[in-house]
Amino acid sequence: MKKVLASVGIGNATVDTVLPSATVTPGETVSAEVNISGGSAEQEVGAIRFELETKYATEEGYEEADIDRFTLTEDLTIEPDREETRSVEIEIPYGTPVTLGNVDVWVETELDIDWAVDPEDTDYLDVRPTPRLQAVFDAMEDLGFSFRSVECEADPYDRYGTGNRFVQEFEFRPQAGPFRGDLDEVELVVSERPEELTLFIEIDRRGGLLSELAETDESKTSLTVRETDPDAIRDGLERTISKFV
Repeated sequence: MKKVLASVGIGNATVDTVLPSATVTPGETVSAEVNISGGSAEQEVGAIRFELETKYATEEGYEEADIDRFTLTEDLTIEPDREETRSVEIEIPYGTPVTLGNVDVWVETELDIDWAVDPEDTDYLDVRPTPRLQAVFDAMEDLGFSFRSVECEADPYDRYGTGNRFVQEFEFRPQAGPFRGDLDEVELVVSERPEELTLFIEIDRRGGLLSELAETDESKTSLTVRETDPDAIRDGLERTISKFV
């Protein structure tokens, strides 16, 4: 009877992933512990799986996406009321969205148990910008731009080469500086690797109704950033944006 009850989640094994900190940065590896508690009956665990997930906007609403996934171990037997702890290294890939605005990122741990409700554990992360991306934000602020919105949006054809089904888009509005009065907004999509990041830039000039309807007020370009000096990045952004004003 206990095995029957466990198969529907009553007296089932449980799992809890303990992270040293919820604050992470893309490109780093985080050490964590996975605590497994046996239920009221012996259960065979086919695997302990991890998924790093987020959600992104589509025309129909929001969908969840795997940023990364991996298996810790396979073929584990959990005895009744027994406690087990396993160590795990969780990589936070480049391309993991920064948790600004309503963007969420979380780690989901799952015990794969045949003929049972799979026990799960969800841990939300605070994903901070890499030093290079933070320098881009600082440079935009120096140019008089402020954040307007941040969103993860669908990119089903991988137009930006991120390898994901979505991209994170940062929208900025000029509040001061050299572009105030000339631009409505600037949108940035970031594709980052260990040695560099590429900024895909959409520049929305301030124009009349006809130019907005015809979308002749919008231009697209890109900029590769290798340094982490906000002053150098600011100069590069200013030169790049000025070409389309």
